Formats: sequence, structure tokens, C-alpha cells
Amino acid sequence: MTSTLYARIYALVKAVPMGKVATYGQIAKLAGCSARQVGFAMSAAPEDIPWQRIINSRGEISMRADGAVDMEQSLRLKTEGVAFNGKGRTDLSIYQWQGPDAQWWAEQNFEPPLRF
Repeated sequence: MTSTLYARIYALVKAVPMGKVATYGQIAKLAGCSARQVGFAMSAAPEDIPWQRIINSRGEISMRADGAVDMEQSLRLKTEGVAFNGKGRTDLSIYQWQGPDAQWWAEQNFEPPLRF
């Protein structure tokens, strides 16, 4: 199940376009799992997964296990054009991805969640 779940999570994360972000909870809702599971998947993500585009629900880069902000994630997002304010937050009303459309779900051969 985990490999199938991770494949679904990774497909969703790959769908987040450059210059946009999604939250752990948003991906979790679409994938049918918990936000914590999305976090675990991001920590194990292969190199071709744009893991940097997944942030927390406050619009912040989540702290890592050592308590520090991932500076590589910050730099990658800024390079993609995602702006952060002085408190380290991005405006989700501007930068949050709105999710996949029905065509994406069909192309992936996934059933969409009941609500998204």
C-alpha cells in the first residue's frame, strides 16, 4: 500500500506547476492520506519530485528535524518566483495551486477524492 500511496502522492506533487505551492494537507486530501504521510513521502522523494513546492498550511516552509528551515527549499521556491514576507510566509491566495482538473485524474488513472 505504501508504494501505491507514495506513487499517488508523487504524481500529485509533480502536477504542482513551477511558481506554485501546495500544502501537505492539500496533497493529503487529494491522495487520501494524512499530512504526516505526505511529509514522510517528501522526505523520501526521488530527485525528480519537486518536493520544494510542498509547504505547511500557514504558507511557511516547515522546520526540519533539526529545528532549522530548509534553506535549499527556500532558495528553490524563490528561484521559481514564489515570494515570502518578512515572517517567512508566502501568500497562499496568490501562490497556492488549485489542484488537478478532471482530465489529470483520468490521465493518471486515479479516482479523484469525493471532494476536492
